[in-house]
Amino acid sequence: MTYAITRIRTLLTLERAIDLVTLVTSLLVANSLYVFHTFTLEAIAFLATWYVLRAAVRFVALRRG
Repeated sequence: MTYAITRIRTLLTLERAIDLVTLVTSLLVANSLYVFHTFTLEAIAFLATWYVLRAAVRFVALRRG
């Protein structure tokens, strides 16, 4: 059990945690707000949202610490 916890801690760095949280947040935003009736536009809007959100959170989180 302790090996599994240690393995998870080594795999879950701050950058990966930020990526995971912003990915889920961007999916929720895209699912609830973006209705372009084309997959391509919605995918581009989702990726742009994820990029901007991830950059903002990384800037704030990594600057502090």
